[in-house]
Amino acid sequence: MNFLSEKPEIDFKKPVIGMVIGNSVLSTIPGLSAAGATPESTLMTPALDAFLIQNGPLPGMDIPLSPLGCATPATVTRAMLELCSLDPVIVNAGLAQNPITPCYDVYGTPGKDPRVEDAITDPERLYEFGRRIGKQLSESGDLLVLGESVPGGTTTALCVLRGLGYNAGVSSSYSENPQSIKNEICEAALRKINALENKTAMDIIRIAGDPMMPVVAGISKGYTGTLVLSGGTQMLAVAALIKHLGDEVPPIVTTEYVRADKSAEIEKAAEEIGIKAWFVDPDFGNIGDESLARYCGGEVKEGALLAGSLWLAYMKGHSKEEIWGAIKTFLENFGK
Repeated sequence: MNFLSEKPEIDFKKPVIGMVIGNSVLSTIPGLSAAGATPESTLMTPALDAFLIQNGPLPGMDIPLSPLGCATPATVTRAMLELCSLDPVIVNAGLAQNPITPCYDVYGTPGKDPRVEDAITDPERLYEFGRRIGKQLSESGDLLVLGESVPGGTTTALCVLRGLGYNAGVSSSYSENPQSIKNEICEAALRKINALENKTAMDIIRIAGDPMMPVVAGISKGYTGTLVLSGGTQMLAVAALIKHLGDEVPPIVTTEYVRADKSAEIEKAAEEIGIKAWFVDPDFGNIGDESLARYCGGEVKEGALLAGSLWLAYMKGHSKEEIWGAIKTFLENFGK
């Protein structure tokens, strides 16, 4: 496969790259998310991802790894931002603790377990705050590549996609998708959703979503330039939300590792929803780093602007060889 499944004709002069971060308590369920060394540590992952891509590693810092030794995608993202000389915009949609890096803040709270209570209290307010941020970012550049970091977010994506009426599967940060846990949570959420009369897209987010979703949908509404969503099934769910809100639906870009996940069938789902999807193949199996080669076995796959940063570097004219060189140099010098 080529580095990009398709190189779109997009004219831009001043790109902006950003990431919306948040938490869902679902990530603390054992076996649900590999986005941290332990279930509890997943609550720190979005803030740490944001710090790493915005600042690079601290001296002496080790590369953050998944339980099975897969490097966080934020390492690749940071390497691409350095290659492209870009400073990322961070938006706090709802963290479990205060952010550790400068960011926009919509004063949201972590998503709750839909089996117990509504996941999001005020999605309409988060959407409106996102719209205002999108409007402000319109003054900063003519292309916005927007990603996310929300551990447990593929489960909320499953709930939202099914709630919106799509028979979609979702990917996982594990090589073996914990579908039984996800389906149990989804079935409980759907019982609540289906009990509502005249339900709206925001009702579905309120019951079963996470704080990132309405914020990204709002940014999409407010941004006047070209928007590309970076992410797999989580951004697929956001794009479906945007569609059901009646707003213009942006394309998504994700990795070949998500496309290869048969439990997600992301191409089929994107076609059903009517969303344009592009795929990046970074060919990590041949890059010479074991912590990245594990992506080829289905671990992690995506997140923290991985696909979007690779896509943007290529769109800015950097070759695969230059991209690989930047990644390898960054990993060799990590924490020094």
